[in-house]
Amino acid sequence: MKKKDLILLSNFRQDARMSLTKMSKKTNVPISTIFDKLKMFEKDLIKKHTTLLDFSKLGYNTRVNVAIKCDRSDRDALKSFLVCNENVNSVYKINNGYDYMIEGIFVHIKDLDEFFQRLEDKFNIQDKQIYYVVDEIKREEFMANPELVQVMN
Repeated sequence: MKKKDLILLSNFRQDARMSLTKMSKKTNVPISTIFDKLKMFEKDLIKKHTTLLDFSKLGYNTRVNVAIKCDRSDRDALKSFLVCNENVNSVYKINNGYDYMIEGIFVHIKDLDEFFQRLEDKFNIQDKQIYYVVDEIKREEFMANPELVQVMN
């Protein structure tokens, strides 16, 4: 990928609401080129445009990252359950002895406890490692600084 394309992507990551006019002035790339690149990126590179929330300000004070290991026969059903659960923000298939890593967001620890109770009632969970998120220090910042963009080899 060309450096100019990476710089445009970095600007989109930094501020997806930036007007194309402002981005054009900032990058010295014509507006029409930025528009065309954005449409091209949206076809196969940009998964979705989204808003990052401060969940604690909405009353969701319990955030966890959990590594889960389950019986092989339960993997697909567990994946479906996790993907459809309203408290699960992200689901990742992982390795090193575990099957999935999830990010869960709950109002209270009691809600988290009820979630795990349902999980263990429905599936043969062999192991889980729970990590409570105490403070968010950095999030969604990779490739979000146009000045640090380097062309990959």
